[in-house]
Amino acid sequence: MTDLTEIKAAARKEAFARRKAAFDARLPGAAGRLSEVLAGHRGVPLSGYMPIRTEIDPLPAMAEASAYGPVGVPVIQAAGQPLKFSRWIPEGTLKDGPFGAKVPEVDDYFEPEILIVPLVAFDAQGGRLGYGGGFYDRTLEGLRAKRPTLAIGFAFDAQQADRLPLESTDQPLDMVVTESRVLTFPS
Repeated sequence: MTDLTEIKAAARKEAFARRKAAFDARLPGAAGRLSEVLAGHRGVPLSGYMPIRTEIDPLPAMAEASAYGPVGVPVIQAAGQPLKFSRWIPEGTLKDGPFGAKVPEVDDYFEPEILIVPLVAFDAQGGRLGYGGGFYDRTLEGLRAKRPTLAIGFAFDAQQADRLPLESTDQPLDMVVTESRVLTFPS
């Protein structure tokens, strides 16, 4: 194990504790700001995620966006591979996917131009600490090589960290939306 691996593990542990406390204290309507942001991008293909454990829930904003254009959720293909995104509809039939997240029962893959990204922690510079698998970093790198791709971190305010241990392969977020605010970062 490297020093950076240990530092990231410690940062994740602290961030998970902050996220759990925020999740336990959450109020209804946490996705309201996310809906406001997505309203400015009506019809643009986007991907959200199926929330697991203590993640903030983007489903209300995703359901609203699905009335205007394609909305998908990530489907893990294999370790070390980028994500694929399968079309999701509210009340659609789902099956168990890897890591406990549900995925659409029928695969209908497309490439989103906006990704709502789950995270463990974020910082004021657009840095993101994920779960350690690198799935979103590989995926964003590939999508951004083809076309402009907007990465929106969605998190509780409490998930903000002063400084995150980042690597050169970590893809930056373009913005972070929380239950109370929107942070944007210059590219």
